[in-house]
Amino acid sequence: MADYDVIVIGAGNAALAASVSARGAGAERVLVLEKAPEQDRGGNTHYSGALFRFAFNHPDDLLRLVPKAHEAPGFMEGIEAYPAEAFREDLERVTDGRTDPELSQILIANSYDTVCWMAKQGMAFELALSLSGVRVGGVIKWPKGAIVRAAHEGVGLSRMWFNIARQAGVEIRYGSPAQRLVQDRKGRVCGVLARDKEGVREISAGAVVLGCGGFEANMAWRAQYLGRPWDHARVRGTRHNQGDGLRMAMEIGAMPWGQWSGCHATPINAEAPPYGDRELTDKTNRLSYVYGVMLNKLGLRFVDEGEDQNLYTYAKFGGIILNQPGAVAWQIFDRKAVDLLEPRYSTSRPVTADTLGGLTDQLAFDRKAAMRTLTEYNAAAGHGTFNPGVRDAMHTARLALAKSNWAQKLDTPPYYAFPVTGGITFSFGGVKVSDQAQVIGTDWDPIAGLFACGEMVGGLFHNNYPGGSGLMSGAVFGRIAGRSASAAARTAA
Repeated sequence: MADYDVIVIGAGNAALAASVSARGAGAERVLVLEKAPEQDRGGNTHYSGALFRFAFNHPDDLLRLVPKAHEAPGFMEGIEAYPAEAFREDLERVTDGRTDPELSQILIANSYDTVCWMAKQGMAFELALSLSGVRVGGVIKWPKGAIVRAAHEGVGLSRMWFNIARQAGVEIRYGSPAQRLVQDRKGRVCGVLARDKEGVREISAGAVVLGCGGFEANMAWRAQYLGRPWDHARVRGTRHNQGDGLRMAMEIGAMPWGQWSGCHATPINAEAPPYGDRELTDKTNRLSYVYGVMLNKLGLRFVDEGEDQNLYTYAKFGGIILNQPGAVAWQIFDRKAVDLLEPRYSTSRPVTADTLGGLTDQLAFDRKAAMRTLTEYNAAAGHGTFNPGVRDAMHTARLALAKSNWAQKLDTPPYYAFPVTGGITFSFGGVKVSDQAQVIGTDWDPIAGLFACGEMVGGLFHNNYPGGSGLMSGAVFGRIAGRSASAAARTAA
């Protein structure tokens, strides 16, 4: 008899969803192996903004998750439905049509039911006001589909998952990294080799779920798969995501899948630490660039800051910033934009001045080029009517690098500059899984007894992703993986 029915490797959103799902599907003995010590538990989930993107057909559907939301002034008036077709359109658009069609269909079709399942398990949700809501007059305007997050952001999401798992009877071992998958003579995964303070031991199981993240904290793998300068990138989340699950899976023949040369990277404070700060969590993010301009060390703009709402561009703009000279840029705003900046900007002190010239004199870039860039921008900006809640088409005219929306002139002092760099959140490359979250081998056959979820699922995201879809994917495929692993364990008994 195996030691456990199901072993889950990892302890973030996806892994804990898998463990709770396995218990709910009948697995009596479920073990979670968390590589980190208890004080560092939770993977990238702890550092997240806890936003969940999901499809829904009517604003009232949200009241199942946030029952008192209708009491928020202007909330219901600002909500637009986000049907499955809109979710698919966003995912296809931001990934340039490269998202895996089968996996994306599973994600979208199961998104609303999965967040409702999470709520039934005891997960509390709240409105993502500080992340995505913008008050315009008396109405809160929301990017479609990006409205609800777990209560108290990533810290709350992680804490609630651990409480839910414990109450469900899941055993959790901290400081217990898995080192190798164990197979029987028929090739079925039947356990893991794990290490703890007492040494290395084999733990047997009817099935194993890999939910231990990507390789974003592995400097060597970043250099190998993402190239320069990614080996020097700051890591927004945990230092423990070294690609262990991917390595173990591929050692027994799992098929690499998705964009191994791509990742989610966001603009963050240039003074952020090398790895995520457990107190600051996601507060180093700097995502209000849509209301200003970004200049590199050469004094030049390098992206259309108003290409789209920030939740559709930030995951790729971080990488673009990292590839600028010195891996740094400055986000520049005037007084008109200050009240629109995310609260997260308050965690650092900007450079300020009463004139644009006074501002550029304080910054470490080509001052003459910067003033020329800002002068040309102001001459071209201001065509249209500014509306921060929607893509307003307020644009620049006859500018080589256009700004397509929110292109207000920078003409109201004081002026502010925030230094930013690119912080990597998670890698897009993973392993191929079936519609039951079973890992597929390089022979295109499923690997018996092995399942994967979360950032280990390759193929969903390419070059970019819609904000909130990563955690949603983790919960969807975690739930499926747990259910499937429970069924596989019964057949193995």
